[in-house]
Amino acid sequence: MAILDVIEFVDPTGQEIVRRVPEVGSGEFRLGSQLIVRENQAAIFFRDGKALDSFGPGRHTLSTNNIPILANLLAIPFGGKSPFRAEVYFVSLREFVDQKWGTPEPIPYRDAELGMVRLRAFGSYAMAVSNPMLFVNKVVGGQGIYTTPAVTNYLRGIIVSSLTDLLGENMKSIFDLPGLYDEIAAGTRARVQDAFAALGLELRALNVQAITPPEDVQKAIDQRSGMGAIGLSNMNTYLQYQAAQAMREAAQNQGAAGAGAAEGLGIGAGLGMGAAMAGMINQAMRPSEAPAQPAAAAPATMACPNCRSQIPVNAKFCPECGTKLGGPARCPQCNADVAPGAKFCAECGARLAS
Repeated sequence: MAILDVIEFVDPTGQEIVRRVPEVGSGEFRLGSQLIVRENQAAIFFRDGKALDSFGPGRHTLSTNNIPILANLLAIPFGGKSPFRAEVYFVSLREFVDQKWGTPEPIPYRDAELGMVRLRAFGSYAMAVSNPMLFVNKVVGGQGIYTTPAVTNYLRGIIVSSLTDLLGENMKSIFDLPGLYDEIAAGTRARVQDAFAALGLELRALNVQAITPPEDVQKAIDQRSGMGAIGLSNMNTYLQYQAAQAMREAAQNQGAAGAGAAEGLGIGAGLGMGAAMAGMINQAMRPSEAPAQPAAAAPATMACPNCRSQIPVNAKFCPECGTKLGGPARCPQCNADVAPGAKFCAECGARLAS
């Protein structure tokens, strides 16, 4: 393998968090080689699973003076230019913004109104490498991760884990979540930043963009809000409304499908279903009617003491014979008081008029 006399890395994309030189295996370096580190970069020499030294921006000539640990690692001197094998990791110190995070699968939670609901969450974050040596030792050396997608996937898992735990401890209902995005983001950031710091990273921002249920649950929520929008108060009424809507669509489709006689038949069927639909909608939209009251009982009657005609009990005069009914009736023979409705006088036994 050729000896690398100049070691450098230029990132044309600006998106590389860490780059390994060489990409595979160990590089053949020697004392006197030139190491070029650009602005917002740090170069970490790594050998035998251990970070040896860190270099900041500038041009560095490798020697035992700036990598003193090499004096103990090199076994055979070669005239002051001893070769050695190692890897160099160029770590970007710039701030990486708009890094995406999200839950790979919906996570189930208890919900005060829906009972149980599965939620997805996603958002963005910004971070920067604050301690290149620690970052290389913990992430690159400890996890074997040195490509940008692998690093961001690893960090995404840390964020999702903290958010999941936070929601599980504090969530009441998904209908309350939109007003708590800032609080959820702040709580998640407080939990995540210590984990990032332990990796040599600084978490500078974290945002929650949305926390949503799966599509089928969203559809059910839309139906429920639709009930409220059209003033339907119970599920039976709403089902009637849905059936009416379906009948209307079927009538429209069938009315447009036929031609000639079939067209006339389709239109007739459409009109019939449309009429049925209108009736169902009217019934669904009409306020509940009060139950029918029982028919009023017929007014009480009695027999006129004079002509025996059936007359109202509260009548003051008989509408048939004109007899005054204000007081007790009298027997035409003995003038004794006669009970209303009596057929014979209780005093003389005379038959009363019928």
